[in-house]
Amino acid sequence: KLASKYQYEDYKETADWILAQTNQRPKVAIICGSGLGGLADLLEDKTVFPYESIPRFPTSTVQGHAGKLVFGKLQGRECVCMQGRFHFYEGYDMHTVTYPVRVFSLLGVETLIVTNAAGGVNEAYSVADIMLIKDHINMPGFAGQNPLCGHNDERFGVRFPCMSDAYDRRLRDLAKQTAAEQGCGSFLQEGVYCMLAGPTYETIAECRFLQTLGADAVGMSTVPEVVVARHCGLRVLGLSLITNKVVTDYDSEEKANHEEVLQTTKRRARDLQRLVRHLVTKI
Repeated sequence: KLASKYQYEDYKETADWILAQTNQRPKVAIICGSGLGGLADLLEDKTVFPYESIPRFPTSTVQGHAGKLVFGKLQGRECVCMQGRFHFYEGYDMHTVTYPVRVFSLLGVETLIVTNAAGGVNEAYSVADIMLIKDHINMPGFAGQNPLCGHNDERFGVRFPCMSDAYDRRLRDLAKQTAAEQGCGSFLQEGVYCMLAGPTYETIAECRFLQTLGADAVGMSTVPEVVVARHCGLRVLGLSLITNKVVTDYDSEEKANHEEVLQTTKRRARDLQRLVRHLVTKI
């Protein structure tokens, strides 16, 4: 059999270490995307673990990603936040990228909220819209880079998990209701997120290709974590902050860049945080 990089015992060692360090037992985990780590700063009664202090945990290398696991309360609800995620383009394999999700499942987490910064492919979207993810296109998965490749451990989930219900409908309805209550309804969209491996932004031909495929937003993360979360039986809610519009016109002078992404994130991060904060109390 093809050995996976990690064994069940590795995840368990990490989870047991964390459980021994804190008496918080959150049911909700939040993965903060580029520039969205401010969510973790809003937690009260915090316990903070730098990634490098956690046994077997990977570490993060990207600007805009802090690299801390933060336990605490959001509006009184216990949560754990990943302030900084791991990306395939950093040179990690898919098992490493998704390592924390399996740890979360062993900590007793039941719901995973994933956030990311993404490029708007749908021409009806505006910069600074928030897109509820209703489905995804797993491009690295098409190319054989799926975090579930290798030996399957039944203690986590079945060999062939279903992905047609990856993004929980009830959670999406709650998010829409919360957005309306919090005055975020006017810039809330719902659509399909496409993951590419990165780290390059897309060519014009690639952007047109993605439009043809029916993608509404494109990014370089999230999908592997969602796949593993569903494998472990976690419910998933995904939110993309549309930080730029992809370029589909050869005469355009526009160019995608990471600075612009972080700037837009700064502008809208507070609304996204408010949305997640109030949503968590309803889960």
